[in-house]
Amino acid sequence: MRLLLDTHALLWWLADEGLTADARAAIAAGHNQVLVSAASAWEIAIKRALGRLSAPEDLLDQLAASGFDHLPIALRHALAVSDLPAHHRDPFDRMLIAQAMVEGLTVVTRDRRFSAYPVAVLPA
Repeated sequence: MRLLLDTHALLWWLADEGLTADARAAIAAGHNQVLVSAASAWEIAIKRALGRLSAPEDLLDQLAASGFDHLPIALRHALAVSDLPAHHRDPFDRMLIAQAMVEGLTVVTRDRRFSAYPVAVLPA
């Protein structure tokens, strides 16, 4: 399985709290590819700079230590956002949804609005 962590799932993994047992097991399983989108890093950087989020300063090092792969934002991802119905208005989450659709990924999230889109979801 190829997993895409939403921003909260990523932060819960790094803090070792808040994830469901199923999500934690899937992320920890060595046979699953775990991806973190550039959109999540962007969201973390913006919200941390605004003082609205506490997140590790060494995010890249922690991602590497966890064995997570980076998912850049490609033009095909950005263009796919225009085809999404407006079930979800958060631009970072809309990008994650588009990336999951284009790449065939399962999104690890607690956000119920993701299920309104044709993407696989693993509850975080």
